[in-house]
Amino acid sequence: MVEAKQGDTVKVHYRGTLEDGTIFDSSFDREPLEFTIGKGRLITGFEQAVIGMVPDESKTIMIPKDQAYGPHREDLVMELGRDQIPADMEIARGQQVQVRQEDGRCFPVMVTAISESGVTLDANHPLAGQDLTFELLLVEIC
Repeated sequence: MVEAKQGDTVKVHYRGTLEDGTIFDSSFDREPLEFTIGKGRLITGFEQAVIGMVPDESKTIMIPKDQAYGPHREDLVMELGRDQIPADMEIARGQQVQVRQEDGRCFPVMVTAISESGVTLDANHPLAGQDLTFELLLVEIC
């Protein structure tokens, strides 16, 4: 059988879990994920795990945080005073909001805390700092 290799476009079903067993994402209830190995559109550990698999093969892998979304970086957590938040903007803990940089580009941040004096925003990826486990099923090499 043909094995998946660098440059191949593949279709993969996956189930991602955290260390405590919580499922954070799964494709088994929808279309499989289609991607080209080596394009860098997925986390490195995920792409590397598919290399060498054959269609209908499954495996479970653990991807350490440095091959996933990296460590949680404190320099990406910021405190804003209430005066820096538009008065008409409703915010809630756990809400994702867009922040505009000085150059005009926007990026998503998560509201992690709200107090009378300010708001804490976190620009880390929600899965940063976590080792991830994936159950993989190679559906097809396109």
